[in-house]
Amino acid sequence: QVQLAESGGGLVQTGGSLRLSCAASQSIFSFKAMGWYRQAPGSQRELVGAITSGGITNYSNSVKGRFTISTDNAKNTVNLQMNSLKPEDTAVYYCNARVRITPWNDRDYWGQGTQVTVSS
Repeated sequence: QVQLAESGGGLVQTGGSLRLSCAASQSIFSFKAMGWYRQAPGSQRELVGAITSGGITNYSNSVKGRFTISTDNAKNTVNLQMNSLKPEDTAVYYCNARVRITPWNDRDYWGQGTQVTVSS
């Protein structure tokens, strides 16, 4: 069973920065991909950005150029550096790890979420 623990959320003013970290209970090399999702009140959970085991990243258009995903293989962590934060970035942020179960099936694991609030 994969366990993910997020940290680094909090309250920040518009234009500020935060860094989220997600520590995995096993080597991140075992994951097909890791990513960050967010969910604002009344909204569906949406992808913020992800990184594959090969190091390929992708981001939602709303955060491209402001957020950066990186991994620390030695610490089994995936990080999300968030710059130029906007009030619309306010949400609960969830870490995700995707494990390939079969060539046709993946399984997703989720952290408990961390609140990010951007004040205007």
